[in-house]
Amino acid sequence: MSSPAVALTWLYVPGDRPEVVRKALGAGADVVIVDLEDAVAPDRKEYARTATAELLSDPVTADPMAVPVHVRVHGEDDVKALTGLPGLSGMRLPKITHAASVHHVAALAPGVPLYPLLESALAIEHAYSIAGAHHAVRGIALGEADLRADLGVRDDAGLDWPRSRVVIAARAAGLDPPVMSVFPDVRDLSGLRSSCAHGRDLGLLGRAAIHPRQLPVIERAFRPTAREVEAAEQILEASRTEAGAQALPDGRFVDAAVVATAERTLSLARRR
Repeated sequence: MSSPAVALTWLYVPGDRPEVVRKALGAGADVVIVDLEDAVAPDRKEYARTATAELLSDPVTADPMAVPVHVRVHGEDDVKALTGLPGLSGMRLPKITHAASVHHVAALAPGVPLYPLLESALAIEHAYSIAGAHHAVRGIALGEADLRADLGVRDDAGLDWPRSRVVIAARAAGLDPPVMSVFPDVRDLSGLRSSCAHGRDLGLLGRAAIHPRQLPVIERAFRPTAREVEAAEQILEASRTEAGAQALPDGRFVDAAVVATAERTLSLARRR
């Protein structure tokens, strides 16, 4: 059960369409998320669970070199049916509001990496306790469609505080930066690019997608630019030349925190 060291693109695919799931595995996403929740109609839930279990039992999917597959589960039946299957790399847990819910799933799915989704005001209030609930938790993220409805938020500006809240909670719990929620308009790539840039400014890293055409935009938005890489290399070179805080010839101040940021930038640039 492994994922890329830094995953930037997470592609959602409906679990009741196994042929689409298999196609998605070759779409270029860092992680494929099979959705057994919102994307599947109630009368198709059982079929979706069975089809997903078959997929995760396939030796091709279970190959360590294959694209990691996560599943957004719908309930206990999904958790029990999928736990232990060789192709499962993680479970995304929708509508989590309390740490106790995470403990419950962790007990049902020992050894499975868990990714709680915070989709309500109550969940945001409990963000840190959820992030640190169990050692199986590998990341947290917002479910923004439900959160918008719960808060009555009309535009992205109203999500800035919840987004920042989960960034802080994840960091405080020792988790990777949260991944952005999906951008719902698959045709508006300019809007997606702008939204990703804003999310990156807030400390989010990577984004879920609902169509393969969104993947390259997300990838470019969260990878360091050539100028950022050059600046990071200059900082590290200066830090190797002289210890302690210093000022570069162009006026930039360099200390330990700046060096750490530069190292993260170069690590992200070299991720593939």
